[in-house]
Amino acid sequence: MAEIKEPENTVIIELKDGPVTIELLPDVAPKHVERMKELARAGAYDNVCFHRVIDGFMAQTGDVANGNMEDNFNIRAAGTGGSEHPNVPAEFSKLPHSRGTIGAARSANPDSANSQFFINFKDNDFLNGQYTVYGRVIEGMEHVDNIARGEPPMNPDRMISMKVAADA
Repeated sequence: MAEIKEPENTVIIELKDGPVTIELLPDVAPKHVERMKELARAGAYDNVCFHRVIDGFMAQTGDVANGNMEDNFNIRAAGTGGSEHPNVPAEFSKLPHSRGTIGAARSANPDSANSQFFINFKDNDFLNGQYTVYGRVIEGMEHVDNIARGEPPMNPDRMISMKVAADA
């Protein structure tokens, strides 16, 4: 198991194949980190599906309004919502969108990020400077690699839970 240096800035996502440990980067994107921790602590990410998973690119999830597998789930609506909180303004940095980094999903408006995020399957340099990077997988990337592909997937995988490591 990876050493967790800052449990307050680490989240653990439980997937069907095992846990994924993500180091959050509050020095780079404090507002995005705070939103993710707030939603994780509220249980908002629990049972939310991966609604857009493109092989060789990324896995997107986090639609807390439309992606919960326990509610009257409609896979076509997943990806169209966020949380009831205001959007988070862009926090661009020089950090590259490398394999395992967490990026803020958004619309064409750079300041439209909310609850949704994606995990890069590979280095996606074309995203650099256009999407906020606010975390990186430090353990469990093999579980991310196993997420069902599709836009949307026929049988989408989901985040069983997301917890802040300091609370676990």
